[in-house]
Formats: sequence, structure tokens, C-alpha cells
Amino acid sequence: MAESLFVVLPSRARAAVAPDTMLAGLTLRRRMMLAAERAGFAEVRDTPGAAGDGGARPRRIVLLAANVVVQPAWLHALLVAPLAPETLHVDGAAVAVVETADPARVLAAATRCSDATDLAAALEGGLRPAPLPADEAGRFPVRSAADIAPAERWLLRSLIKPTEGFMSRHVERRISLAVTRRLVSTPITPNAMTLISLTIGLASSPFFLSSAPSLQLAGAFLFLLHSILDGCDGELARLTFRESRAGALLDFWGDNAVHVAVFGCMALGWSRAADSWWPLLAGAVAIASSLGAAATVSRRFVSKQPVGAAGSAAARLTDALANRDFIYVVVLLAAFGRAAWFLVIAALGTPVFVLLLLLGGAARRSR
Repeated sequence: MAESLFVVLPSRARAAVAPDTMLAGLTLRRRMMLAAERAGFAEVRDTPGAAGDGGARPRRIVLLAANVVVQPAWLHALLVAPLAPETLHVDGAAVAVVETADPARVLAAATRCSDATDLAAALEGGLRPAPLPADEAGRFPVRSAADIAPAERWLLRSLIKPTEGFMSRHVERRISLAVTRRLVSTPITPNAMTLISLTIGLASSPFFLSSAPSLQLAGAFLFLLHSILDGCDGELARLTFRESRAGALLDFWGDNAVHVAVFGCMALGWSRAADSWWPLLAGAVAIASSLGAAATVSRRFVSKQPVGAAGSAAARLTDALANRDFIYVVVLLAAFGRAAWFLVIAALGTPVFVLLLLLGGAARRSR
């Protein structure tokens, strides 16, 4: 494959939106360059410059107007898409893509152009023109200051995962995105948000030692608050390109530490109220199977690989079992002082979840 180069086109001197305009914690220019690095480009430049060491070797060049907010996945698609050589593919004024054996000619023209339309006119007669289908999910042109807020909302919506449960998508994520939008310009880091969420989650667990509905409900709402704020760390990380393996591990195992603490306190409280040992057994099964599930999915979770075979019935059931909507069951049960009953659901359902994960892994290895 040709070498790859990402270039930000020069902005007009009197552009309505300057490349250094802040948007969700980063300047437009910095955001697009980080997105290009994440997309996998071999070289990323904030100005066209010279051809450099590329010589006459073919290069895949993506040139972006300085006022466009982009998704890394969209840039990666442009990087790997099959293209006719020596053809300038243009998506309106936003982006131009070309695979050429003469990158110097393209870069020299790009120094005089502020968008893809200008570049197409400058290279007219030298490269064959071709339209590039617009992708509204991949890029958002910011044409004026009035577009900053809609662009931020567009970015935030892109953080919603397709596998999220109904309540998570329509309740928790709405709140966490609103919080993240306000945090993104502060010094608070994704790992700091993980620790805040972890602290609140652990603080919720002692409330389940009591059988009083008021105390259990207080614990359930703290547990729910933990879940909401737990979304903020990943949102901050993805929005500002600060994802890391260490951060993902801290978030993942922090969540599981909260689940262990909550299940343990539920079991102890129920055992004490019933003056029996069997709730401890239910708690032990729920905790052991939860940790087993965590150990099974941790590698794929941190590496962002899907859990389960994509598109399979087992994968769909696995996603359903893995979503956070179960917290609302805890809240409902807590209102009647019966939060510990959730241990029965966890003790029965989580082993099934682990079995599905193991079967899915075995199915992939057998292919």
C-alpha cells in the first residue's frame, strides 16, 4: 500500500472559525491531528509543507480543511479505501483524498488552498476529479462560531456505544455526557473521574448491610450515581484522545471492585436479617461468577475487541447481560428493602454469562 500522509490545509486569513478555536477541550487543529494519528497515518502535518522524503513513491494523501471536526474511524476508512490512482476524490469543501506518485505537485498546490474545492481547482487538468460520498457521521464542518455547540453535541453523541441498554442510553448517558461536556475544559483527568466514581461506588456498599428501605434506597442511588459518573472517564478519554491501557484497566477492575463490595454487603445484610448462612452462599456464587466473567472478558474489553462472536445470538445475549440496566432492578428492590434479592438473579445469571463467553471463545478458536 502507498505511504500515507495527512495534511491540514491552510486557513483563510479572515476565516470565520480559526484552527485554534477551542472545541470540547482541544483546538480544531489539534483535534484533527490527534484523530489522524489515531487513524493510523504514517505522517501527520498541520501545514502542507514540502514533499519531504517521499520522492516519487506513491502516497495516499488526505487533505482536510482546517475547520472540520472528524472521527478517527472515518479517517481510517479514507486511509484504507481502494482508490483509483492519480484521481482527486473530493467531499465538498471538507476533504480531498488522492493516491499519487507525485506528492510534491499536490502539496505545492495545497499551500495555496484553504479547502478541497480550492485544491480541485488548483489541480484541474493534472488529476482526474471524482466525488467522494459525504459521511455525516464521519465529519462535521464548522463554518461559523454558531456551529461550535452543535459540533460538540455531535462529538458527544458519537461516544454512545451501540450495545448500551435502554436505560443506560436514554438516562445515564444523557447525564454523563452533560457532565463530561463541562469537565472537558477543566484539569480533571479521565483517571481522576475513575477514582471519583470508584469512591462513590464503594461508599454505596455499606448501605446494603441494613434491611431498612430508606438506607437501601440511599445505597442504590449512590450505586446508580457511580454508574453514571463511571461513564464520564471513558467519555473524557475518548473525547480528548487520552485513552490508555492503564486507564482502561483501572476503570474495568474498579467497576468489578464496586460490584464485589456491593454483593458482599448485600449477602452479609441478608444473612444477618434472615439469621441464616445461605444468603452468604448466594453472595459467594454471585461474587465468584462476577470475577470469573471479568477475568474472561478483561483482555478483549481493554483492547476494545467485541465480547462474543459478532452478530451471533450468543453475542446479542452476552451484550444484553453485560449492560448496566440491572442497576435499576437494584433500585426498585431497594425501595422495598429487598435489594439483596438481586443476589439470586446475579448468582443464576452471571454463570450463564460466563458460559456464553467461553462458548463464544471456543467457537472463534475452532474456525
